Amino acid sequence: MPPALDVLGFLLILTGAQGFGILPGDSQNHLDITEAAILNATVQVCRVLAENEGNDFTFPSQPFTVTGVATACRAGNSIRSFQLSILSIIFRNVRVDIRQAFNASFHFDDESFNGGRNIILTGLAIVKFNIQQEDFEVATENLGTILHPLQDFYSHSNWVENNNRFPNSNLIRSDTSIGNIAAQSQATCRSCDGDDCSNNILEDIMEGNILTSGYFAVLPGSTKPNGKCSHGGALDVTSRIDPTGGINKDTLGSEHGFLHEEAATLATMATSEILENIRQAVGDILFLQTLGISRGSGKALCFVIDTTQSMTDDIAAVQNATSSLINSVAGTDDEPLSFILVTFNDPEFGPLMRTSDPQVFEGYIDDLSASGGGDEAELSLSGLRLALMGAPRSSDIFLFTDAPAKDVELKNTVIALIERTQSVVNFLITGTTTVNRRRSINLQHHNRIAQSDAQVYQDLAQAAGGVFVEVESDELLAATTIIRQIANSSVVTLLQATRDPGMTVTFSFLVDETTTNVIVYIIADSVSFRAPDGSPNTDMNPLFTLTTVGNLQIFELKNLVGEWTVDLNSLERYSLRVTGQSPIDFLVDFVEFLPLLNASDVLDTRPTIGTNGSLLVTLTGSDTASVTEVMLVEVGGTGVVEGTVLPQGSGQFLVRVDEFPSVPFVVRITGSDVNAATGTTFNFRRQSPTNFRASNVTIEANVDGNLVPGTDLAVNFSATTRGAGGNFSVRVTTNDQRFTTSAPSTILLQQGNTTNDTVIVSAPLNTPSGTTITLTIEIEGTGSQDTNYIVLRITVFNTVMDFSPPVCEVLSIVNCIHNCSNITWEVSLRVSDGTGGTGVDQVTLTQGNGTLDMGPSDSNENITLVTYNATCNAPDLALLVVDRVGNADTCTVNAFQTTAGVASLFNKVHLACVLSLALGLLQSL
Repeated sequence: MPPALDVLGFLLILTGAQGFGILPGDSQNHLDITEAAILNATVQVCRVLAENEGNDFTFPSQPFTVTGVATACRAGNSIRSFQLSILSIIFRNVRVDIRQAFNASFHFDDESFNGGRNIILTGLAIVKFNIQQEDFEVATENLGTILHPLQDFYSHSNWVENNNRFPNSNLIRSDTSIGNIAAQSQATCRSCDGDDCSNNILEDIMEGNILTSGYFAVLPGSTKPNGKCSHGGALDVTSRIDPTGGINKDTLGSEHGFLHEEAATLATMATSEILENIRQAVGDILFLQTLGISRGSGKALCFVIDTTQSMTDDIAAVQNATSSLINSVAGTDDEPLSFILVTFNDPEFGPLMRTSDPQVFEGYIDDLSASGGGDEAELSLSGLRLALMGAPRSSDIFLFTDAPAKDVELKNTVIALIERTQSVVNFLITGTTTVNRRRSINLQHHNRIAQSDAQVYQDLAQAAGGVFVEVESDELLAATTIIRQIANSSVVTLLQATRDPGMTVTFSFLVDETTTNVIVYIIADSVSFRAPDGSPNTDMNPLFTLTTVGNLQIFELKNLVGEWTVDLNSLERYSLRVTGQSPIDFLVDFVEFLPLLNASDVLDTRPTIGTNGSLLVTLTGSDTASVTEVMLVEVGGTGVVEGTVLPQGSGQFLVRVDEFPSVPFVVRITGSDVNAATGTTFNFRRQSPTNFRASNVTIEANVDGNLVPGTDLAVNFSATTRGAGGNFSVRVTTNDQRFTTSAPSTILLQQGNTTNDTVIVSAPLNTPSGTTITLTIEIEGTGSQDTNYIVLRITVFNTVMDFSPPVCEVLSIVNCIHNCSNITWEVSLRVSDGTGGTGVDQVTLTQGNGTLDMGPSDSNENITLVTYNATCNAPDLALLVVDRVGNADTCTVNAFQTTAGVASLFNKVHLACVLSLALGLLQSL
């Protein structure tokens, strides 16, 4: 959106000009509609799965909540990932109002019905591709984008006024008409009678069930076709052109606000319908995984492993540890939602391998072998960058190597991706001089990493809230036990800090009554603890058990509720991290708060140093908890910035801060909750594991459209600096080495001025549709003193696509004339995807308990022949048919129906049924 139109854009959303709006209040908005549909759909899928498994299902209390629904789905450890997925969908839905405010097709304005449906159909196909590739995070972003126009259709068109009481299912199909659309020359409205617009749509439009929508414009001098309806509202200049008024139903106060509830209800039903369409295409399990729901942890577990020759023994240890880990978590509450493996050496890294199947992942690990080498350094940061680009938010990543990073120049890029994904990255390093200096023997492993090289890994571990472990090769198996501790589904961060250089500091952290298994990870020389009652650790009163792995000390504390203190006294750099297990945690997003909208758009970049700004804090794991205090705490010092907390409802809290620090910081929240059993109130405290940074550089970028294989895509970006101007370097990277990019190597930034430029991205011709690339644009000042980044997701989509579902044709049917249990009926069908279709992918029995046989046609691979037979007391058949791009439909057949063009065969079988019934009747007499 051009800067001159920003304010107008905000105002038009405020007045309901671009959809149901995003304002809280009596009127329903996009957030309410989207969340309600997702929660309802999730409940229904979980109910079906429970019934199929022979388990009882207990519906959660109304109104549905994220915590209640996840618990009902027996996925209590997925609450955080479930909330993340819903937020991703909602944020992208809201963003359409901000980024596409003047694109009529995204709002079904100006009678742009075909454009709106094309956006929905294209996006729907992409979402299904994303899910099939298990790229769930991108799927939720794309889903949120298409839900906005889908919902706006019911607010902006006259679908409700035409007395339709069900959604327009043809919006998500391309093989049918979405309705009789008014011709451009056809008048659709009369002027409103003063403020009364209840009768402004013309009778012939309503009687003919003709579709129209309001025209909308904000610039003076704008016009509309003669006789057309306007959207309405204070900013719509067309609403003051004859015919005056409007027809939108965005709020209760809109011109057609008397139909707001009906429009919102249909929008919710339509959202549920498109979710069901996706579910049919991908299946129940993938559908729930897309929403972050699984019987396990809801998190991703990622290994980044050095495969050079010197890692032979280390890889064997990782293989043993992985096998043990998978066996211990498979089928439990701690089983990851997905597994990711990335290998690296020199000169290669990748590819990224992803699966949700623990056994498949174990196979990936078992197939690892060490070979090659040469240079001391390896492409470890390239491998880690690839993992961060492909891993979903809040992943647990473990990097194994015995070599320094050859690609140290990627350090800032990796830190940017850590901040963007808020993933925890842990480093298990063998062969450092530091370790061997502490060891009396140094025979089994050649020293490859000097302490200065190891510092890179230590800095990244600190930035990512992870641990940095230096061990000998023969200790690696013991060190991998840390993986189970850190990757636990309910791990929360109570405290993390570092001091460089070291100094004497007393730290404190709060253990609340919901927190168990408190573990302190420390790299320091002198450590002492005091329990909440002030007592120190003694032989008679031990406060912890201590395990030492390499350079890392692991303290497992006694389960004592209250404020603990830990004293650290060291002149060397030290770090500590305190974790526990608790259902209560929080999500944090830096947002641009739009005061005119009372809403927020998530930042894709770092916030700006020294300026005021906003965060959105979302509590997870409790429907009764609240946030009382939020602070930005310097990681390496004592400085804090206190925020003003503004409750937003549904566990969300907008936090405004006066300025962002110029040094790395974490977000610390304090809150309170009520013990359901005792009714007493208790306090809790949590920290973000990720270290965040602000910048004087701001970056904005837009991606218009999808990436077509073999065709260049222009990504326009702009940059501004509040600091000293000059030449800034530009670094552009993607997660796929096959893709090519072209970008300037430097740009000139002058203080306070904006510089515009372009990145060109291209994908090979054979790139499959649905492939997603992560594009990172990083701008760095001289000497790396100030950097900022923006991370964009771009999906490859071939413009020639199949949008039509397979169709069923009855070839023959042996009908029933009575519901006899000892007589069978049979039907033969041909399922085809049509000329130019991608082919039938699956045919699934969704209703009926008979026998289904099927196979491909000998003459056409796009055709599947199906035969079904069942007893006549089970006369209904329903088949879910899906093609290879996810278009889905349901075919139904009834044993008592006759089909046009197909002979109904009344034969000896049916005669036997009649005779059997007659004989039974005579015997009863």
